[in-house]
Amino acid sequence: MRHGKKDNHLGRTASHRKAMLSNMASSLIIHKRIETTLTKAKELRKYVEPLLTRAKEDSTHNRRIAFSYLNDKESTKELFGIVSDKIASRPGGYTRIIKLGNRLGDAAEKALIELVDFNDALLLANADKPAKTRRSRRGGVKKSDSTDEVVAASPVKKVDHPIVAEAEPDSEDVKESEELPGETEKE
Repeated sequence: MRHGKKDNHLGRTASHRKAMLSNMASSLIIHKRIETTLTKAKELRKYVEPLLTRAKEDSTHNRRIAFSYLNDKESTKELFGIVSDKIASRPGGYTRIIKLGNRLGDAAEKALIELVDFNDALLLANADKPAKTRRSRRGGVKKSDSTDEVVAASPVKKVDHPIVAEAEPDSEDVKESEELPGETEKE
């Protein structure tokens, strides 16, 4: 019985699982996002998040531990260089898993796992959005009050009589159908 055992063995032996997670973690660090099955992505998150936390403090001991997990010089260098600079202020939650739907061949659930601070499209979209403000339920400005202020602030053109106002053409109301002198229609 597996009482309280949370790890998914992914149908592999311990050595195969360790090698697979090591390779996937290296690929995630180098490429910043990878596409895999949902269960592998969830196991990879548990494998790589502690490494990312260790990378925030650059010491020889932390580098050796990260290298023992990754078994790749380039990904360790990338982890302690570029990645650790981006995640320095983040208190946790360095990865994001996005479900992509089912694979055609065996209907396995596919997912995209990515490093949160490296999704440029999402970061730019969040930068464009204004910061949300909290609104209290009581004592807030009512909609009718805010519309009165907008109406009062906008310039209003006074018209004494509506028929006279329609007869006066504005400079913007120029008919496009009028022909200029000297132009003729060609058939």
